Amino acid sequence: MRAARARALPALRTLGRRDVAIAFGLGACGYALQSGCYVLALQRIDASLLSLLLYTFPAIVTVASVALGRERLDPRRVAALVLVSAGLALVLAGAGTGALEAVGVALSLGAAFVYSAYILVSDGVAGRLPALTLSALVCTGAAASLTIGSAVTGQLRPGAVTAAGWGWLACLAVVSTVAAIALFFAGLRRVGPTAASILSTVEPVVTVVLASLVFSERLGGAQLVGGALVLGAVIVLRTGGAARAPRTALDPGEVAAEALPS
Repeated sequence: MRAARARALPALRTLGRRDVAIAFGLGACGYALQSGCYVLALQRIDASLLSLLLYTFPAIVTVASVALGRERLDPRRVAALVLVSAGLALVLAGAGTGALEAVGVALSLGAAFVYSAYILVSDGVAGRLPALTLSALVCTGAAASLTIGSAVTGQLRPGAVTAAGWGWLACLAVVSTVAAIALFFAGLRRVGPTAASILSTVEPVVTVVLASLVFSERLGGAQLVGGALVLGAVIVLRTGGAARAPRTALDPGEVAAEALPS
């Protein structure tokens, strides 16, 4: 522990103020706003429809990356994007969707666009900051803005949370938030925004599979085919050289990030 702290403190002192401000802003504005839109949309439309709308972000990131001149739209990326889009539609179609609700749809698409901007901005700073450092700053920024927002709206009531509730919150913070963000940034640095956003669409497929295992929900034929298409997109990206070489050598923080459980 002391050795890790000894390595981390010098690294923190050398961080540029601009990068720190960007990373903090990614959490305070990007991550917090995307999460807020997602939760508000979930109160208005079905989760399956929300997921389908949110996961339009790989297409948004791909188009934006090409428009900004950051990446070229080669045939392999196009094939992966088509596969993952078709697969995702099949996976979520089996869950059923409710009637469209204008505000809910707008919030869902808003979350997708905010998340796309978040990925594109993160791509730049992820090349200059270790994954764990960047994750710590993003999470700190998100915690600050969400705490202030919940206090202003009168929803900050820590005394009402039970001991079990605090335990679940700790699990969500460590595994579903900190570990997930750190691993995403570590991957973003290596494969770029387009590949990272496409690969992250494995998430809803994993969700469906876990729901089947934990809650005994049965997977339909369309969902199985859809999951296979998403996995096929991953194989296309990984075997065809779509991932880009890392910009810099690994540092201890990035090694630790990659060692975190997925």
